[in-house]
Amino acid sequence: MGCTHDCSSCSENCSDRKEKFDFSVPAHNLSTVGKVIGIVSGKGGVGKSLVTSLLASALQRRGSECAILDADITGPSIPKMFGISERASSNGEGILPVVSRSGVQLMSINLVMEDPAAPVVWRGPAIAEVVKQFWGNVIWTGVDYMFVDMPPGTGDVPLTVFQSLPVDGIIIVSSPQDLVSLIVEKAVRMAELMKIPVLGIVENMSYIECPDCGKKISVFGESRVEETAAKHGFELLGKIPVDPRIAQLCDAGDIEKYNGSQLDRAVEVLEKLQADDGSRE
Repeated sequence: MGCTHDCSSCSENCSDRKEKFDFSVPAHNLSTVGKVIGIVSGKGGVGKSLVTSLLASALQRRGSECAILDADITGPSIPKMFGISERASSNGEGILPVVSRSGVQLMSINLVMEDPAAPVVWRGPAIAEVVKQFWGNVIWTGVDYMFVDMPPGTGDVPLTVFQSLPVDGIIIVSSPQDLVSLIVEKAVRMAELMKIPVLGIVENMSYIECPDCGKKISVFGESRVEETAAKHGFELLGKIPVDPRIAQLCDAGDIEKYNGSQLDRAVEVLEKLQADDGSRE
């Protein structure tokens, strides 16, 4: 409507655009961020926030400086998992992330709202704008790995993250149910469209381990995650069991205390990614 055919003065990303439009948002000039890793899935409820928290905590224990940008604006759970109830502050130059007990820098909508229990009843563009502000207006200090906890699906916010933030790769989170193939397919196709590398896949709720004999029971059916990973040509980075202790730690805000080995391969892949390239400032 009313197109002048002068793409240089237009911000619309329409099908007739003849020149590439840069949607990237610069980080705060006081921020230093190394690798930006998106944690994604094609559907909700599979454990993206859990995987995000476990990876950030594991790398923090190994000496890296980690941060989490909670991009799930309508369903934030990161502050609860880390036991954070204080609000983010400002130093006059930008917003300061809240720092967890182990040193992980966190930013979530629950850290800036007067009432964290109030629902976020906003339209997509408003939610996407908040995510961009979390990247550009927050002062992220000396971060080696920033994990972006994405909302489910392929809507406004995932698109905004992929277009606006310098995402170095994504990790896909799935579950053993039959829908896994469709979940992964959606995430992979969006990553391909946005030219974002897929680093691998993590399966959550993979099995229950018998406390008496140690047998692994596939309570949700036999896993097909290896087959799915092979189909798309990427690596299986770990399987997380249904573990009551994990649930208890999340509820208590003590997820940083979990020290399982299920994501060791994912940590290795991320450390290699960092070693292969320097930090972004």
